[in-house]
Amino acid sequence: MAMVDVTVMGAGIFGLSVAYACARRGAKVQVIDPGGVASGASGGIVGALAPHVPENWNAKKAFQFESLIMAEGFWADVEKLTDADVGYARSGRLQPLPDDRAVELAHSRAETARELWQGKAVWQVVPAGDAAWMPRSPTGLVVYDTLSALIHPRRATQALAAAVIKLGGEVVTDDRPVGQVVWATGWNGLTEVGGTGVKGQAALLHHDAAGQPQLFADALHIIPHGDGTVAVGSTSERDFDDPASTDGQLDDILARAVAAFPVLRDARVIERWAGVRPRSRSRAPLLGHHPARAGEFIANGGFKIGFGMAPKVGEVMADLVLDGRDAIPDDFKRPV
Repeated sequence: MAMVDVTVMGAGIFGLSVAYACARRGAKVQVIDPGGVASGASGGIVGALAPHVPENWNAKKAFQFESLIMAEGFWADVEKLTDADVGYARSGRLQPLPDDRAVELAHSRAETARELWQGKAVWQVVPAGDAAWMPRSPTGLVVYDTLSALIHPRRATQALAAAVIKLGGEVVTDDRPVGQVVWATGWNGLTEVGGTGVKGQAALLHHDAAGQPQLFADALHIIPHGDGTVAVGSTSERDFDDPASTDGQLDDILARAVAAFPVLRDARVIERWAGVRPRSRSRAPLLGHHPARAGEFIANGGFKIGFGMAPKVGEVMADLVLDGRDAIPDDFKRPV
C-alpha cells in the first residue's frame, strides 16, 4: 500500500467496522492486530444482537436502535462484496414472563415500543403455546420482539476483514501505524483509560433450530444459528485468572439453559469458549478522540452489545476521522 490514510489498531468487530466504513468512503486503510482477526471477544460464539428494553430512552438506547435497524443492510452489503455468509438473521426473541408483575411491565413496554421503535419493530405479549421451541413460562405468556437479531461472530468478523481487503485495504499482524490512528484494542486497550475486562463463558451445542427466534431467559442468551448449532451464554466474571479457560460456571449455565428450555436436554456440546469483553464504567462504548493519546482516536467498550452497535459505530467514527464531523453522543465521549 503506497499510502495509508487510516490505521485501525485492532481487528475485532469495532475496529473492522471502522475500517470498513472508512474504506467505503475511499480512504486507504490498514488494520493491525498481532493476534489476527477476531482473536479477542469478537471471536466468540453467541452473537446475540439484542435491544435494550423500550423505556427510559437515552442516547445509548437510541444509538443502538438505529444500529440494529441498519444491521440488515450493512451485513447484506458485506455478504455481497465478499460472497461470505455472516449468519445474520433478524430472528426476533422470546422472553418468558415469570409472574404478574412481569406481565404488567411487559404490557407497559409494548406501549412505549410503539413510539420509541417508530413502527420498525414491535414488542408484544403473546401466549407461550406448546411448541417445542418455546421457553417455559409460569404465566403462560412470553414477550416476542421483532428487533432482536443474531449473527455468527467469527464469520462476520472474517467477512468484514475480507471486505476491507476487497476495498483496497490491508489487514496485517505487524506494521507501523500511520495516518489517522484509531485504537480498537479490546479490553487490554480499554484498561489504559480506566476501563476493565469482564470474562464470559459460553457453549455451542449441536441442535438444529435454524430460523427460530432466539431466547432470553434466566439472564441467558440462547441463539439458534443457521448452521444447525445453538449457542448458550454467558457468564459475567469481574475476577478471573485465566481469560481463556472454562470451568464449572459454564456447567451451571448449561444446566440453567436446559431448565429454561428442555428441548436442549440431549444436545451435544460441540465447543466450550471463554473470552474477555471490554467494559467501560458507564457500560457505554467509548468513541471519539482518544483521552490518553493526543491526536488519535478510540472505538472501544462494546461490552455485550458490540455487534449490535457496530454498523453505526463505523459510520460515526468515519465521520469524525475522515471529515471532522462529530455525530457521537456525548455519553460515549466521556473517559471511562
